[in-house]
Amino acid sequence: MAAPAASDASPPIIDNDIVVFGLIAATLGAIFWTASREQGPLKRFYAIVPPLLLCYFIPGIYNTIGLIDGGASKIYNPVASRVLLPAALVLLTLSVDLRAILRLGPKLLAMYATASITVMLGGIVAFVALRAVFPEGMGGDTWAGMAALAGSWIGGGANMMAMKEIFDVDATTFGQFAVVDVAVGYAWMATLIFVAQRAARIDARYGADTTAIDELKERIAAYKAQHERIPTLTDQMLIVGIAFGVVGLAHAIASPASQWFGANVAWASKVSLHEPFVWVIAISTFAGIGLSFTGARRLEGAGASTLGTLLLYFLIAAIGMQMDILSLFDRPHLLLLGFVWIVCHILLLWGMARLLRVPLFYFAIGSQSNIGGPASAPVVASAFHPALAPVGALLGTLGYATGTALAYAMGLILKSLAGA
Repeated sequence: MAAPAASDASPPIIDNDIVVFGLIAATLGAIFWTASREQGPLKRFYAIVPPLLLCYFIPGIYNTIGLIDGGASKIYNPVASRVLLPAALVLLTLSVDLRAILRLGPKLLAMYATASITVMLGGIVAFVALRAVFPEGMGGDTWAGMAALAGSWIGGGANMMAMKEIFDVDATTFGQFAVVDVAVGYAWMATLIFVAQRAARIDARYGADTTAIDELKERIAAYKAQHERIPTLTDQMLIVGIAFGVVGLAHAIASPASQWFGANVAWASKVSLHEPFVWVIAISTFAGIGLSFTGARRLEGAGASTLGTLLLYFLIAAIGMQMDILSLFDRPHLLLLGFVWIVCHILLLWGMARLLRVPLFYFAIGSQSNIGGPASAPVVASAFHPALAPVGALLGTLGYATGTALAYAMGLILKSLAGA
């Protein structure tokens, strides 16, 4: 949806999509280049403001001041949402090693699964509680924005974008929940990094067994060393060919499949199976998971997930192009919603940690691999020990495979509660 400031008042200054695409690419390049500076005021700035937030906000500023008209541009739809998003899902799920994850041990997997479930339960509790206090503020497509945030907090950015498309979340609402995602999620990550320095005392106090952590370090570090390599042109061509080949196949199947279900299955509309894009997302995700069991998963060592993340950031910027920045601060109670949501998640997950008597690391990484995903879970893991960073990355990637389905289920529950 176009921002009123950009589309209703006067034509945008830049109305050529090729120029707009170049502007967005240059903006993303500038953000990541400045974020890579190791010294000076920029380092301190990015310690407070994550690059991800700027990828939303700077294109949103362009739209708000009338430099571009994100709503009229075709960069988001069909290019970013219908091509780049499913391609990113293929590449991000391609790296998931389900066998290695299962070998990490039942207690760690139990904490991860509990974290996903408690994110869903926390969201439902928060929605019901805040609606009782702010009935008007929790109306509209708030439930859909929460489904998008659940996609991020169970999986990652790609799952969040998938929910945005499936439930047709307004761009401004999506931007508001992106602020909640960053503000609440990064505050929790900072808390986990802080308590990581006291892990030994906490584990000793609760009698947690930490012997399995040493085995995890050795196993995951050896796997990473075995598969990393410098990518060749053939590697890169295969990565691109697989990603966009699957996207083309998904679109070819999605249209007839959605038409058949819409015409022949009575309950199809209740779970959105009559929408072609739902099929595109599902096919792309499951194709990536299926390929992860084949030799194609070795392409992760050549940077498959890195390219997937790059595509994802272009999609994020395309979402930001549609935002009205001035409207993002109209609903401050959404921050309270996020706070209640994550507190419910923390309390329930901590109860499971005490029941299983697991180390603090299992609690922290189970939570952060959901809330933060593969981008920040290694940061929290390395706060416990640098060799544990790959554990966070491995569990974080699992969310790409499960985030879409679980967030979709939660979205349907919230939709029902909202009477939408």
